[in-house]
Amino acid sequence: MKNPVTQVQLKNGMRVMLKEIHTAPIISSWIWYRVGSRDESTGKTGISHWTEHMMFKGTKKFPGGLLDKAISREGGRWNASTSRDSTRYYETMPAAKIDLVLRLEADRMTKSLFDPKEVASERTVIISEREGSENEPMFLLSEAVQHASFRVHPYHHEIIGDKADLHSMTRDDLYSHYRTYYVPKNAVLSLAGDFETKSMLKRIKELYEPIPAGKVPPRMARPEPEHNGELRLTVEGPGETAFTQIAYPFPNATHPDYFALQVLESLLNGASGLSYKTCRLYRALVDKGYVVDVSGWSESTIDPYLYRFTMVHRPDKTPEEALSVLDDELKKMQDTLMPEAEIQRAVKQARAVFAYGSEHITHQAFWMGYTSMFSDYSWYTTYLSKLAKVTPQDVQRVAQTYFQKNKRVVGTYIPQGKGA
Repeated sequence: MKNPVTQVQLKNGMRVMLKEIHTAPIISSWIWYRVGSRDESTGKTGISHWTEHMMFKGTKKFPGGLLDKAISREGGRWNASTSRDSTRYYETMPAAKIDLVLRLEADRMTKSLFDPKEVASERTVIISEREGSENEPMFLLSEAVQHASFRVHPYHHEIIGDKADLHSMTRDDLYSHYRTYYVPKNAVLSLAGDFETKSMLKRIKELYEPIPAGKVPPRMARPEPEHNGELRLTVEGPGETAFTQIAYPFPNATHPDYFALQVLESLLNGASGLSYKTCRLYRALVDKGYVVDVSGWSESTIDPYLYRFTMVHRPDKTPEEALSVLDDELKKMQDTLMPEAEIQRAVKQARAVFAYGSEHITHQAFWMGYTSMFSDYSWYTTYLSKLAKVTPQDVQRVAQTYFQKNKRVVGTYIPQGKGA
């Protein structure tokens, strides 16, 4: 985080973020579009993810069949992903070859082909991907819990979309989505690595400023109403193992309570998995023989989302027994002020996870664009200082505020045996 970041808005509204890092002769480039499953309505679920797939099918200048070979031949790697709030494409290349990436992304921002035959082919691929996920108990359980947690907000549906929509969407639906959201006013380009800022910015302006700005895309305003009363559900399916997932409403990434909740997560689960065997839930549930495994996680989102706990059950214990133990641990956090030393250990773990996720040039370019989707880069640069300010009183307060039984959804997967 020591290297300064240059932030510029091009004449067409596109935002550019540049960070010189001269530790290795490589550059990582990420282009971000503010569009994800949050922007999808019923009938069009999964359209952002499908559009992401279509962007790899090429343009006239950069045919799809040659793109992967061109990147690999130059010693680079590339990929893309779609989330609830954004879609992003990245390439990490030898510094001398970065112009290929800049030209490629500028071209496919406006000239991706969406050939009807490719659309049909990709429909089969994505439906197959969806059906493969449906063979996994945790996908079925997570989707059911998510559906129950969001009855109004578009976080209701999975990123991959509902199968009915994947069958019915057309090429024109996809192309319209692409032309609406893949515009400079809705994009952020973030680069980190071995370059000189002045010359890099000059080249970016040459390639991207001629692209028409486009309109700011429409956003749905469908806030989720507060839930009153615990909701329980069961999902049945093949397998031998039972699972339980518990979902609590969780604030968005810019909420003042977000950082205290990150420390609470570290106390309960070991800061996104780091040193998880010493965390409270592992000791209470796994070490004492109630479950095979337990985990918990949150996401950094634009709108309030969920904090989820997942338990993998032992065959000789009931899900209710494990849930009772989890509830006891949460109640301890609500009723007892945590010792300062334990809070500091949790902060240290959370800091370590953050540091590990920031150490590479690719990670540095990622964080610039990622934080721009829901906040700005100061969210990243002040992350550690905000964690350090969290007090035992803060942790107790957020435990009391957010982990309330009457606001949660509890889903249990009931296995029906291998032949079910």
